[in-house]
Amino acid sequence: MLVVAVAAWLTLPILPAYAASPVTHMVAMRDGVKLGTDVYLPEGEGPWPVIFLRFPYNKALAAGIGPDAAKRGYVFVAQDTRGRFSSAGENLPFDADGHADGKWDGFDSAQWIAAQPWCNGKIGTWGGSAGAITQYFLAGTGQTNVVSQHLTVGTTSLFQDGIYRGGIFRKALVEKWIEGTKFQPGALDLWTTNYPYTQYWKDREVINDYGKINATGMHIGGWFDIFAQATVNAFLGYQTQGGRGARGHQHLIMGPWTHGVLQDKAGDLTFPNAKSVPGDEQDMWKWFEATLKGESNGINESPAVTYYVMGAIGEADAPGNEWRTADQWPPVRTESRALYLRMDHTATFAATTDHGKLNYTSDPENPVPTIGGYELTIPAGPKDQRPIESRDDLLVFTTEPLTGPLEVTGNAVAKIRLRCDTPDADLIVRLCDVYPDGRSFNICEGALRLRFRDGLDHEVWLDAKPVDVQVRLWPTSMIFNRGHRLRVHIASSSSPGLEPNLHNGLAPRTGEPRQAHIEIQFAGDVPALVLPVVATP
Repeated sequence: MLVVAVAAWLTLPILPAYAASPVTHMVAMRDGVKLGTDVYLPEGEGPWPVIFLRFPYNKALAAGIGPDAAKRGYVFVAQDTRGRFSSAGENLPFDADGHADGKWDGFDSAQWIAAQPWCNGKIGTWGGSAGAITQYFLAGTGQTNVVSQHLTVGTTSLFQDGIYRGGIFRKALVEKWIEGTKFQPGALDLWTTNYPYTQYWKDREVINDYGKINATGMHIGGWFDIFAQATVNAFLGYQTQGGRGARGHQHLIMGPWTHGVLQDKAGDLTFPNAKSVPGDEQDMWKWFEATLKGESNGINESPAVTYYVMGAIGEADAPGNEWRTADQWPPVRTESRALYLRMDHTATFAATTDHGKLNYTSDPENPVPTIGGYELTIPAGPKDQRPIESRDDLLVFTTEPLTGPLEVTGNAVAKIRLRCDTPDADLIVRLCDVYPDGRSFNICEGALRLRFRDGLDHEVWLDAKPVDVQVRLWPTSMIFNRGHRLRVHIASSSSPGLEPNLHNGLAPRTGEPRQAHIEIQFAGDVPALVLPVVATP
């Protein structure tokens, strides 16, 4: 199942008239470990530009695309990452793909490629999911021959946007991925015991290395993907902080997709024309024609951002459900509008005078179930939330039906004042679109382990005093139709998507679980969800 999920982006048309066979090399890294590397060469005289794929899913899966690349005039190089299939070394995920612990496998492999007589000095990297993460890590080493990247659903930070979300372990995603990909025993413990934001994670991310990156990049992600925020972050990091070849030379596509991009269906909904992305940036061949061969095919002149604005499904003349382009992200002028949450469980854009509190108890042995959202190994995407909305450990706030369409594009931010009787707890805030028939679909969500409310690099414990907390929801673009209602969830668990907080103030997975009694306080301007609303022209 996992191989299918991450290999969807490998399905490309093959040209049957040419069937190059790879030559396999065992390429030595700086510590002597050798990595299995397949090279597909074009016919004729080189040198040629190179397309490079390195990932942990077996380089043999590239046997279809390698001959096609060679036919098109590229050398195609596919490599098993360290410890995987034909490659030697420890079988640990992403452990040697950047520049951690003296292991620079991506850099060393690109150096080897650049030194070969068949390479013209230009390397483009390609891949999705884990194959995008390895690309990000390679770019962050500053290897100068990597001048172009085509990156689908990846992250530049494993701790901040990958293995953890808001400091909360992504249990269903990570445990099933580790199990399904058969990394060595202890890989999971390595990720769960390096907590919180230790040097281990800082050595395995790119967010402080954008200035070393010299590649133009195509970043593709989905509003419901496991790396939705990470894709936007990577685009912005490359675009605004990158080196000479990267800054100002990035492209972003965001669609209404889960981890399987370029699909019409996500969760319970089918979005019109979601596969039909305008322009050619998503086409790897046209991308590399422009960025590796210098062909004038319109790619370099295309808008920096292409994004899908979602809308109501199955309603005639509903606005949205269309592709738009822009030169930047956020793509449009927005105004911050506070949606105030009231003690009577309503929500309104009008300021309130509410003063009081609502309470709920979070029990790690009976957590709120995960329904849809940013998942991989369990059902993902927009799903009807009504099965959990009657729980007493989930606060629900709903507006009156909208009198006109409301467009939200960007990141919403929840502002909440709370008090808790345990040293730690989690906070999950979710925005939903409620149809006239009562269906309630999750649109975007934010999650935060409250010990990290002042930053992921240090812990601040709760002490039974009121605290003001902000939770940033992941990005979206959505037009809520006339007659629909906005709904906000506040909870402290979402399992098995996020591992429940034991509330005991100890390291995760240690000590006895405690129930947390959480008090949401109302004081006029809090709680509120601040929405990036597209301003009326």
